[in-house]
Amino acid sequence: MEVLGIDIGGSGIKGAPVETDTGNLLAARYRLQTPSPAKPQPVAETVFKIVDHFNWEGHLGIGFPGVVRKGVTLTAANIHNDWVGLNAAKFIKKVTGCKTCIINDADAAGLAEMAFGAGKDRQGVVMVVTIGTGLGSALFTNGQLLPNSEFGHLEIDGVEAEWIASDAARKREKLSWKKWGHRFDQYLHTMEKLLWPDLIILGGGISKKYEEFLPYITVQAEVVPAKMLNEAGIVGAAVGACKYGN
Repeated sequence: MEVLGIDIGGSGIKGAPVETDTGNLLAARYRLQTPSPAKPQPVAETVFKIVDHFNWEGHLGIGFPGVVRKGVTLTAANIHNDWVGLNAAKFIKKVTGCKTCIINDADAAGLAEMAFGAGKDRQGVVMVVTIGTGLGSALFTNGQLLPNSEFGHLEIDGVEAEWIASDAARKREKLSWKKWGHRFDQYLHTMEKLLWPDLIILGGGISKKYEEFLPYITVQAEVVPAKMLNEAGIVGAAVGACKYGN
């Protein structure tokens, strides 16, 4: 099946048509800046520009930075609060004219990794962590997704994990890889105490520098870098449209 996968982020909105059986992009991805403020109407219009760029008339699969339940966005991280409580799937369909499925963006990245990347054919408990402005998470048991896990918002010593262990925290505090690595390791240990994953996949842009902080990761679970990199959100959003679209 061919689906236009779109990844909505706090700074950019990018998309490409995807062959969901293989995970291959059918054209070069197209990226536009996220409107500011990122209210529903201007964001939906930006999505339509991507639809128009590809002359697309089929299904849309969208990854969204927040909790999504049955097409309704219940939280909105790094974009406008007007999204909270909105049936975003219906809203974007109205603006674009395309049947739309919308899921959490970290869940989208996780679906891509499980289907075509580091989690392919892996059983047991697999946790995908996307490291960027925040900490996104996706949790799978024997390949089945538990949606909207949002473990980046878990508190460690009274502070949200993503405030101290995200890539944004590393940059904001100008942390060395060693110091940041120990912080991130503490986060992974907290996850291990709660979930005991067999495999942890680390995604997001920082995964390309995996070797810089690998020496400071001490959890028992196998820890590997993601393979899908910048394409994960787009591919996973398209795969999600097939799995969860009506």
